[in-house]
Amino acid sequence: IIYNIKFLSKMTDFKKILLGAFVATTLVACGGSNNDDSPTPPQQSSNNVTLKFNNVMGSTPLALGTEYTSNNQKIKFTEVKYVISDIYLVKSDGTKVPYNVDNLDKGATVVNLAKSETLSYVLEGIELGEYNKIILGFGVKSSLNTLDQQKFPNFYAAAGANDTKMHWEWGNGYRFTKLEGTYGDENKPLSIHTGSTVKGTRDDPKTYVPGVDAFRDVTLELPSKMNVTPKSSPTITINADWDKLLNGKTKITLSGNIPTVHHTQSMIPVVNNLAGEGRNLDGSYVDANYMGMFSVSKVEH
Repeated sequence: IIYNIKFLSKMTDFKKILLGAFVATTLVACGGSNNDDSPTPPQQSSNNVTLKFNNVMGSTPLALGTEYTSNNQKIKFTEVKYVISDIYLVKSDGTKVPYNVDNLDKGATVVNLAKSETLSYVLEGIELGEYNKIILGFGVKSSLNTLDQQKFPNFYAAAGANDTKMHWEWGNGYRFTKLEGTYGDENKPLSIHTGSTVKGTRDDPKTYVPGVDAFRDVTLELPSKMNVTPKSSPTITINADWDKLLNGKTKITLSGNIPTVHHTQSMIPVVNNLAGEGRNLDGSYVDANYMGMFSVSKVEH
C-alpha cells in the first residue's frame, strides 16, 4: 500500500508537469498566432518638404533698416512682404505635383521680413519620389485673386486683417508685393506695391474688369536631386535677391520726391525684374533665361 501511494504520488506529480508544459506550449502558440494575425501597418506614402526663404541684397543678407547700394543708388527698406502661392514640385520624369493650388488657406503664404516665422513654409504630405524642379507662384492667380473672407479666412486674415495689409484699398484683390522704405542721400520716401489690376469705376465692383496681370509663375531648377522618402523630409533654400528690384533685366532709376508704384502700368518693369516677364500664349516663358530674383541655393535632406 505504501508503494502504491508513492507510485500514485509520482504519477500525480508527472501529470502536473505535463499539464504545465501543455499550458506553456499553448500560451506560446496563441501568442504566435496573435502576432501572425495582427494587421500590417500602412506604408508611408508622403513626407513634408520645407521651403526656406533667404532674402538677400546681392550676396549680403537683407535686413530692414540697413542701407544698401543697388544700381548705384542708396536704398533702405522698412517693410518687405510678398505672396507665394500656386506651388508645384516637379519630379524627374516631368510629373508636376501640385500643392493645394486652389486653396489659399492651405497653399499660399505671405513672406514678411519682419516676422522670422514666415521665412519657412512647410509643404505637408508631399508624394514620395525624386524631384528636380519647383514652380513658385509670385502673387495670386486671377481665378483666386478676390478678397474672399468666407472661402479663405486664414489667408484673408494673414494678408490684411493685421499689420501685413496686403489688400488693395479698392479693387477686389490682393497686393502681391509691398515694399516701403527710403532712397538716396536725403532718405526720400519709397513705396512700391504690386498686384494684378482691375479697370472700372472706383467702389463699383459691377464695373470691374481685368486690367494688368501681375501674377508670375517661376520655374526653378534644383541644384541637386531631391528625394522625398519616408525617412527624408528635405528643405529647399530659395534665395530672393532684392538687388534685382532696381538692377534686374531693366535698370530702374529712382527719382522725384516720392517714387510711388501702386497698382498701375508703371509697376510692370518692377514685376518683371522680380519674377520674370511671364509666359507667351503657347505657354513658353517670354525669357526662359530670366526668372527674376528667385533661385535655389541648396537642397538639404
